[in-house]
Amino acid sequence: MLSDGFWRIIRIGLVGLILAAAVAGLALGDAWLWVAVEWSPPAYAGFYERGGFDTLTTGALLVAALVKAALLWLILRAPAPGPLDRREKALRRLLYLAVAYAMLWYPIALLPDVVDAAFQLALWTAIYVLYLLVIRWRSRMLRVAAAVIFAVDLAGTANELLDELDLPEFGSGEIFVLVLLLSGVTAIIITVVGQRRDGRWSRGTQAAGWLSVGVYVLAIAFSFLFVRIFSDGNLAMLVMMDALGLVSTVCLAATAREMPTENRPVDLPPARRRVLRVAVAAVVVLPIIALIPPERTAHLTYTGWSMDCYDRPSFGDLKPAERDAAFLCRARSTEAGVAPMFPDSLADQEVLAYGRALCRAKDRDEQEAILTRAGSARPASGADPWDLVYVCPEIVGATHPELLRSSRETKEANAAYIAEQNARCRDPWPRKKGVVQATANYFLFVDGDHGYLVHDPRDEAADKAAEQAIDKLYDDRALVGVAGSAVLVGHLEDVSDVCLTVKAFRTAPPRRTAGWDQVTEVPIVSRSGRLTVPEKGEGGDVGAGAPMPNLAIRGKGRYRLRVYVRVGDAGEEHLVVVFPGTSRKRLKLKQ
Repeated sequence: MLSDGFWRIIRIGLVGLILAAAVAGLALGDAWLWVAVEWSPPAYAGFYERGGFDTLTTGALLVAALVKAALLWLILRAPAPGPLDRREKALRRLLYLAVAYAMLWYPIALLPDVVDAAFQLALWTAIYVLYLLVIRWRSRMLRVAAAVIFAVDLAGTANELLDELDLPEFGSGEIFVLVLLLSGVTAIIITVVGQRRDGRWSRGTQAAGWLSVGVYVLAIAFSFLFVRIFSDGNLAMLVMMDALGLVSTVCLAATAREMPTENRPVDLPPARRRVLRVAVAAVVVLPIIALIPPERTAHLTYTGWSMDCYDRPSFGDLKPAERDAAFLCRARSTEAGVAPMFPDSLADQEVLAYGRALCRAKDRDEQEAILTRAGSARPASGADPWDLVYVCPEIVGATHPELLRSSRETKEANAAYIAEQNARCRDPWPRKKGVVQATANYFLFVDGDHGYLVHDPRDEAADKAAEQAIDKLYDDRALVGVAGSAVLVGHLEDVSDVCLTVKAFRTAPPRRTAGWDQVTEVPIVSRSGRLTVPEKGEGGDVGAGAPMPNLAIRGKGRYRLRVYVRVGDAGEEHLVVVFPGTSRKRLKLKQ
């Protein structure tokens, strides 16, 4: 163990160095003064952007230098002599490690946050366990209460580590953070109570503990004001709070110093033990009761920024307990830059209540009135059934039963619908079999725009050819637009789908225009050896309802494409035949 003289030299040297550096800072400039008092580069405080410190900040730095020097004098006192057992020695060393860690805050701040969180969790877990084993609590109830409070405090540090590791956290939100902050205050309080009952720690050490409670409470208030204070350029409070933060370090150092196992006090009388139990119960229970918020407090379980809200499961895929959360996601969504349905100032319960009111609204005007009353930024937009189904499935499901389906049921229903639409289509030329052929319903856009493509999907210029074919269709005001390896076929009626049959022949088939409204023949080229019609893909809105064959039966080369179109009782029917041919003429065989 180091001698008292050695400790005295260290105390005088370090405290004198701080005071001398502060005096030198007055002569050398604000940057030197900041480094001398705050033990960090001036850039940490945005010094160069501020162009120096004002008079109030400079005065705060000088006062902080005196405060830090006085507190450092107390921190560097020599450990009290006396025998220590194995646990007490371990606790003393860990407390001094915590003191050193607090004193060297700026170098620690340069470490990755995940390293700092992991070290703090390991250090304080060990300290709290040893507190429970070393301090003579003299009450099983008091020890259990201390264990609970220490565990809650450690949960806050563990939560920070989980956040840094991008792992699921124990909780979030202002209420959860406030619980963790108050658990830190309560941990200090119950430790001081335990020290008082133990009897080994002096009144000065206990006083330092109570002072650190006050500083901790001030730090909580300061943390909520930090952004505004810092942005206003007022560094004076930041400097003073940093100096007062050493009070908790004094408490740790004093706890480590006064560890000898001499002069054990006699046990407390029963009456005082009962009073102590009531006091401990109040310390543990009352803060928890105070933290239970009223129902009108905005919980903000899900906001527009919640990662879980990016997933949009179907109603039928969710358990009943998960549906409210799904609605909260949609109600606060800011997807595509659109304002949320409800503001974040509303509690979860209020949002759900407004959602159910929207379900009962008779029309859009009544929905707009409800959203206006709720403070919505877009009341005129109303609410859609696919959002409201999560809070009132019995109402929405009566008019939109498809919204109650699971993803599997929706997939099966879509497949059944496509099969039904395909079944209504028949081959209009059944006696003339092609080398390859297929018949299916072709699903167009809802407004029947453009039409469908017969193209070479592997052509390097496929997209450009399709665009040119669209231009040709409108420029020529024709049924068929042609551009190299792409042919765009329009439609006669304003329809959302057509019955399409495609056939490929080795030679030109008979023209047979009777019974058709229009027949057009155009050239098309296959550069890759493929010609086909796009199929309706997974979740797509446009395309053929069944796989379409490769119509380029001779591979790469030039082909002729003939389109037959008619409108009848079965709707609009199209027959597309493809055969080899080098002619580049456009023929209107019937119009």
